[in-house]
Amino acid sequence: MEKTKVAIVGLGTVGSGVARLLLDYGDRTARHAGRTLWLEQVVVRDLAKPRDCDLPEGILSNDLRKITGDPEISAVAHLVGGLEPARSIMVSLLESGKDVVTANKALLAEHGPELFDLARELGRSIAFEASVAGGIPIIANISQCLSANQIESLTAILNGTSNYILTQMDERGADYAAALAEAQRMGYAEADPTMDVDGTDTAQKLAILAHLAFGARVHWRDIPRQGIDGLDVTDLRFARELGYRIKLLAVAELAAEGLELHVSPTLVKAGTPLAEVRGAYNAVRVVGDAVGKVFFHGLGAGQMPTASAVVADLIDTVVGRTAITFRSLELWSQREARVAARDPANISGRSYLRFNVEDRPGVMSEITGALGRRGISIASVIQREPPAGDGAVVPLVIMTHRTTEGALQTAMQDIDRLNCVRAGSVRIRIRD
Repeated sequence: MEKTKVAIVGLGTVGSGVARLLLDYGDRTARHAGRTLWLEQVVVRDLAKPRDCDLPEGILSNDLRKITGDPEISAVAHLVGGLEPARSIMVSLLESGKDVVTANKALLAEHGPELFDLARELGRSIAFEASVAGGIPIIANISQCLSANQIESLTAILNGTSNYILTQMDERGADYAAALAEAQRMGYAEADPTMDVDGTDTAQKLAILAHLAFGARVHWRDIPRQGIDGLDVTDLRFARELGYRIKLLAVAELAAEGLELHVSPTLVKAGTPLAEVRGAYNAVRVVGDAVGKVFFHGLGAGQMPTASAVVADLIDTVVGRTAITFRSLELWSQREARVAARDPANISGRSYLRFNVEDRPGVMSEITGALGRRGISIASVIQREPPAGDGAVVPLVIMTHRTTEGALQTAMQDIDRLNCVRAGSVRIRIRD
């Protein structure tokens, strides 16, 4: 059978998984590729570091020139995290005539236009299925399988760390700190989990999906985002009482005024598919004008799910499918964006509000009055009896009808200035 030489740069968790699939299941990949994907070279930074796979003797090196200088290596799995030296390595690979498969969503979100322009100029391709949602084939489905559709909306859970933490808070009643510690103990959260829990990771992935689905050219930093690191377990309890779960959602929805984009904790109706996504799983709900609602669910990270996506991209690349798709999609090209992001202040929706208020007469009218002056109507209210005595502070939970973000932000500022309201007001979106 014909043999095509491939290589790997970076042999961490995902890289080791890719090497195992290529080495241990070569017959499987050969069946799909019509040729053997021969692992010719693996380049790492530290040769002394323990590896989670057994490599054939002589293929491990710390010299990138072992790949860039070998004209017989046609495709490379680029499995280096961060921005640098990841960017420089990808540039070197492209300039040496290699097609690239990457799992680095931060690199694409930050330097996508530059790297894709370079690949086009050099007649090379970049495949990136593993950069979003791990083993879920969402890139291929949006860019190829659903290409007959105008995508109308995309609602997704894209960070397994955050979803695991929220599951622990919801099901065990753990506070945020305890749930985070458990996620770290289980290996679902890094020692520094900031990019996962503050919404950055999800916003980077949403920027990629929004570009694919809608032709939007928005930098991930310009997507309004709020993470889960400020969530109180109290709000998950109230959400459950109201018939909801709280999930960190990435939302992209097309309207006549433009594209709604945001990342935020959101109340999702219990019993719906997104609400029931547990643990470290990811999910993406896509609505197309022809296909209707489509739901994708699976592990969004981890060694083998992500390695599965990388190897699938390697197969498509050596067969030639990636090159055709890459040329036709013109991703991150100089073409004008097909759709612009909407002004966040004009986006409408429902919200969950929780205030810490004095338990005395007139408080409810002050708060409802502040909402009413901004044209915000109330759908439901929960108010608890005080624990003891006069002057106690109690939680007041309000579910609003639809209103704009701008009106709600102004109303929240008005309410927080009231003498009857204590610090710690909470606002969470509702996605019905």
